[in-house]
Amino acid sequence: MSIEIFMPALSPTMEKGTLAKWHVKAGDTVESGDIIAEIETDKATMEVESIDDGTVAQILVAEGSEDVPVGQIIAVLAEDGEDVANVKASQASPAPAMAAPAQEVPIEKQVETAPVAAAMETVNAQITDSVTQTGDRVKASPLAKRIAKQSGVDLTTIAGSGPHGRIVKRDVIGDAVTPQQAPAASVVSASSSSTMPSVAASVPATAYGPHADIPFREERLSSMRKIIAKRLAESKQTVPHFYLTVDCDLDALLVQRKELNTTLAESGGKLSVNDFFIRAVALALKKVPAANVQYAGDKMYWYERADISVAVAIKGGLVTPVVRGADQKGLAEIAAEVKSLAGKARDGKLMPEDYAGGTFSISNLGMYGIKEFSAVINPPQGAILAIGAGEQRPVVKDGALAVATVMSVTLSCDHRAIDGAVGAEFLASFKGYVENPLTMLL
Repeated sequence: MSIEIFMPALSPTMEKGTLAKWHVKAGDTVESGDIIAEIETDKATMEVESIDDGTVAQILVAEGSEDVPVGQIIAVLAEDGEDVANVKASQASPAPAMAAPAQEVPIEKQVETAPVAAAMETVNAQITDSVTQTGDRVKASPLAKRIAKQSGVDLTTIAGSGPHGRIVKRDVIGDAVTPQQAPAASVVSASSSSTMPSVAASVPATAYGPHADIPFREERLSSMRKIIAKRLAESKQTVPHFYLTVDCDLDALLVQRKELNTTLAESGGKLSVNDFFIRAVALALKKVPAANVQYAGDKMYWYERADISVAVAIKGGLVTPVVRGADQKGLAEIAAEVKSLAGKARDGKLMPEDYAGGTFSISNLGMYGIKEFSAVINPPQGAILAIGAGEQRPVVKDGALAVATVMSVTLSCDHRAIDGAVGAEFLASFKGYVENPLTMLL
């Protein structure tokens, strides 16, 4: 029986993808775990492994094809002993029906059983839960294998409930995993000016075009840029933003950072100013839990853990890897994690577990000399903090004029979830931690 290979959902927001490269051709023999293709998602270019053994009978989607829907058949394998010549395109059944996107659920109601966000579960269950048992060899979907490995479960002892008795995710987690806190799926976010031309929403895409008398070059949008455009337009059109700005004195923090880096130099560690901000935001969210929330129609989700999405600029767009439980981590641990995530983001090697989730976002443009800006909220989160540059400014201290290193930060809030007083309370807490950095070390 032929084996159909579908376009997988490789990120929580992925609806379509670009088949960037095939690593196999018709007639090649593949084994479970072999890299067969590279697919460009809205976050990165990711490798796709075969989950079955067989011979490539047909390539149905050409290399370089854009906007391939999740669930579409992209290739067909012939199983061992099957005549490749007899595997026809007509044998390939229609792609499985797409389920409605999963609704966001509170952290405490999710199960941290796999690195893939909950929004992908239904589609991937249909597409990638393909496992068979032949003789002494057990074949499992990558997700089932990963869960089993992490939980120490022997797949040979499990009876599969998937098609043809195949082992799937649900077969493994029953005995291996207990409910824990897990982050809700999130989407790409990007920083932006608080001003957006209102006419853009009313003008059809076809109305845009080059000016005939100006030289130009045309460049097709990447999947990432398409998602950024779609999600940020939705955010500004559907989320009622309001903005609060406060100035923070950085002098004490800079002194504390220098002292800590002197100590960490022996071990090769180094703290950035942004690491302090991540820690300060996480602690402020613990102190003001009403700011760590999400609006969900007729209910609100109050998150009990501070998972901080950190905006990282990469070629072609922006991604937001997540520092999970930042309120429970020290500065050195946060620094090492951010460095690792930023490197993976710039190399296009982020995995879904690196960016899925997040309860609050930070966007720091201070390193570019930006004094102050307002960022667009990263749905379904309730707020994002835009951090400007620290610069020498005149201030009044103890009734006398002085010079201090001052930074302006602007909090963008979803007014459906966060009121002005709550936003102000959060900023006051954040400011307190930044101006008294020793309190972050307690």
